[in-house]
Amino acid sequence: MPERPQAEDAAKAPEATKTTAAKKTAGKAAERGATGTRAERATGTPAEGSPDKTSAPRRQARGERRIAQLLEAAASVFCRTGYAAASTNAIAREAEVSPGTLYQFFPNKEAIAVHLGDELLRRARDMHGQAFLPENLDKPLPELLDAVLDPVIAFNCENPAFWALMHGSGIPGITQEHEELHNGLLERIQGILRAFCPDGPPEELARVSGMILGIFKAALDLILASEGAERAAYTAELKIVLLRYLEPMLAATHPH
Repeated sequence: MPERPQAEDAAKAPEATKTTAAKKTAGKAAERGATGTRAERATGTPAEGSPDKTSAPRRQARGERRIAQLLEAAASVFCRTGYAAASTNAIAREAEVSPGTLYQFFPNKEAIAVHLGDELLRRARDMHGQAFLPENLDKPLPELLDAVLDPVIAFNCENPAFWALMHGSGIPGITQEHEELHNGLLERIQGILRAFCPDGPPEELARVSGMILGIFKAALDLILASEGAERAAYTAELKIVLLRYLEPMLAATHPH
């Protein structure tokens, strides 16, 4: 199948309508990997009414693996080139499939990004729940920073496409969901500060929370751009910065 021009990756409808359509299509693409139509023809899954229903679960699994393969390839391409410069043809090459196979599951680059972004956002929310456990409030400040920062940093290092999509795609749906995730992080940070400084003025706690998140995001750029010992060193520096910033505020009220 001839390569489709990249212009197909940008719909002519308004952004909000385009993103909603992409979400629906991406969702339907995942369903097709499980239930049929175009994905059935790509993976050999029999249509409803076919006499070969006994092999449907196995072929359904192949369709799901194909979707996972395409999303993994897209993550690599988005990290390497950025979302704007990526194309469906590049994603197909990375996945070692034909462009026609890709189009059987996703109609364009935006649909792939929406599907991948939804999955990464779900993982990020799960990770935040683990990082901000209530029992972490009983830890000394250095250990509290370790407990909160280590899983967040590890997630971003293991999923570099998350940073590339959340900050570089410009897709309204992803941008909005990332903004909600950002606000949720601020609320979690403020919750920790309120636990240590229950009498702190709300506006001050909000300002300090914003500063903490800003420092973290700036440091994360350096952490993601490095590897090995250098990455570990930047992580340690981030913790020192936050420790020295927070110690004067929390020392009087921290139980340890």
